[in-house]
Amino acid sequence: MVALEADRQEEAEGQGEPLGSAAVTRVAVISDTHLPRGARRLPDLCLERLRAADAILHAGDIATLAVLDELRALGPPVHAVFGNVDEPALQLALPETAVVELGGVRIGLVHIAGREELLLRRFAGCRAVVFGHTHRPVVERRGDVWLLNPGSPTERRRSPFHSMIELVISAGELRPELVRLA
Repeated sequence: MVALEADRQEEAEGQGEPLGSAAVTRVAVISDTHLPRGARRLPDLCLERLRAADAILHAGDIATLAVLDELRALGPPVHAVFGNVDEPALQLALPETAVVELGGVRIGLVHIAGREELLLRRFAGCRAVVFGHTHRPVVERRGDVWLLNPGSPTERRRSPFHSMIELVISAGELRPELVRLA
């Protein structure tokens, strides 16, 4: 544990943050994994980022409870909502919406975003709202709120690439990074 904290302090120093500054929280964000399906699996880079994160957010369409259990077995706590194609048991196990606090920042989570103004109202007080469903990545700011769709790491559909998002939270500030997986 002490070695991990020292490593994170070294990372913070390398990013221009002073020694002893507020902790850095790394959050891996995925959606629309639709697993299992044939031989499809999460890309290696996605798995690396998930394992290295302090928390995992999944914006729905996981598909099965078994896949949720596999995500939980990666280590970091998993916060998830159900999507429109998730099996009934998964829909019973997960909420339709959630608000989580990570690194001192409130983040809303839903699968289908709907109209933007209603989404922002629904998650008032959140610094970011994560959604999925479209498989198309979105990293946009509306005032002081980030609207984030990680796309899909496994099924790109109309997106030009597979993707996920990594959030870096430090001193109450949130920085999203869209990660191209293939």
